Amino acid sequence: MTKNIKCLRSVNFHQKPYLNIQSDFFAFNLYFCLMKIDLRSDTFTQPTAAMLEFMMQAPTGDDVFGEDPTVNELETMTAKMFGKEAGLFCPSGTMTNQIAIKCHTQPGQEVICEQLSHVYSYEGGGIAFNSGCQVKTIKGERGLLKPDQIVSSINPDDIHKPPTALVVVENTSNRGGGSCYDMSDLQEIRKICTQYQLGLHLDGARIWNAMIAKNQQPASFGQLFDSLSICLSKGLGAPVGSVLLGDVDFIKKARRIRKLLGGGMRQAGYLAAAGIYAIHHHIDRLRDDHLHAKQIASALQQQSWVDNILPVETNMVIFDVKPHYKAQEIATKLKEKDIHCIAISEQSIRMVTHLNVTANMIDIVIDTINNIN
Repeated sequence: MTKNIKCLRSVNFHQKPYLNIQSDFFAFNLYFCLMKIDLRSDTFTQPTAAMLEFMMQAPTGDDVFGEDPTVNELETMTAKMFGKEAGLFCPSGTMTNQIAIKCHTQPGQEVICEQLSHVYSYEGGGIAFNSGCQVKTIKGERGLLKPDQIVSSINPDDIHKPPTALVVVENTSNRGGGSCYDMSDLQEIRKICTQYQLGLHLDGARIWNAMIAKNQQPASFGQLFDSLSICLSKGLGAPVGSVLLGDVDFIKKARRIRKLLGGGMRQAGYLAAAGIYAIHHHIDRLRDDHLHAKQIASALQQQSWVDNILPVETNMVIFDVKPHYKAQEIATKLKEKDIHCIAISEQSIRMVTHLNVTANMIDIVIDTINNIN
């Protein structure tokens, strides 16, 4: 007989779940994580034991038919948080961004974004492939756009130029070192988009980090942006997934485009449950990641081989090594001590803290940094 499972909103998060997972799967993942200190990205997080247990309680259905109750709950919950009418759960932030751009534009139009932005640099040329749009990139400050830069980048009504249709803002900025927008700048950008009848989309891959760092509320972002992509699988630690938020008509159109892109999922409630758990449990703890990043930056400032460190606002540390060093050489020395990071250029290294990097691990990282010659 099928066990009757209540909707997840009725689950007591502080009560021990009725499922007791003592799985080899979790034990392996835990062992794998503890073998090394992985600072390559916050995409390397693993679900916690409690998250896995919560996932296994999820009631599921067929989401393509709109009948997965846990997916529906996640979409409704996140939309309400950010003050939007509806949401759409997707496998990745790249998909939510690309769907949003497709919804906002027509082929032959132009999208404005910062030159380091993820939608331009790391989504495989998706704007051209999926939407048939041209991109105008702006050199901002640490990945952040200023309102006056947007005004000067809007094309005039000239048949020789593609009509400007959309502005995409990334918060936090990945290649900007986890930099965050001030709300005042976002409000000015909103005014410009309204004046020029442009769409405004937020790539919120790490929006939770920005809100913690700036003491901002999700509804404030919902008021400013026509659409928002919010990620669950980075700092929040869910295994997969992002939610696209907008008004009802926008999400109806987005759902059709998700289907065209092959993003329709069936019993996706197990994955959506991880997002629900993460939002309830893992937002405030992002402060620990920010503190850890600042501790690493402080240690790097003392090193003779470090040339420059971008200001650390959230969970990212991007720094340059002196000209007679190579970033990959430093990364290799750290890897020999089971500390993994990425040389993002010949002279630059990126480190990203997250929930699988503990305070003890940070002590090891700092000690290792102090002993590099």
